[in-house]
Amino acid sequence: MTSSNMNMMNRITFYEERNFQGRSYECLSDCTDMSSYLSRCHSCRVEKGCFMVYDRTNFMGNQYFMRKGEYADYMSMMGMSDCIRSCRMIPMHRGSYRMRIYERDNFQGQMHELMENCENIMDHYSMSNFMSCNVMEGHWLMYEQPHFRGRMMYMRPGEYRSFMSIGMSSMRFMSMKCIMDSYY
Repeated sequence: MTSSNMNMMNRITFYEERNFQGRSYECLSDCTDMSSYLSRCHSCRVEKGCFMVYDRTNFMGNQYFMRKGEYADYMSMMGMSDCIRSCRMIPMHRGSYRMRIYERDNFQGQMHELMENCENIMDHYSMSNFMSCNVMEGHWLMYEQPHFRGRMMYMRPGEYRSFMSIGMSSMRFMSMKCIMDSYY
């Protein structure tokens, strides 16, 4: 791979210690289990792109959105433990965003189509919760509290027939945000 191609790739580097010290591990794409590369993680640097980091292997557990920037002590800043175990690259999306949310599992009940950020589903759609969704275009972050706060979940294009069946039964989503090119 030429150096010009390397510069175009998404890249995140994790460090065992604060302030980019100690052993490091560089990711250019998805990594399902980082435990063999680092025993802990206290800082990271996102050189290009956006990533979701997870505190369990195989993209499970608590999720945190990381965009281009330096995070010298991001673990304590976000209230995370020191065990980042997996990371997923978020592909850049240029185009429209579209997602349908449904009141009940299997795309049943009240339905609303979103094409932009929604700060509060209760205010905009009089929904207190939704149990399934179909992400038709773009990549989205869904948050458990209004105004893009609280725990989050990364949603790629696809059908999500039941949040309970994919391990999200304890979360209620109250706001959604499009992952835009401006994050890169």
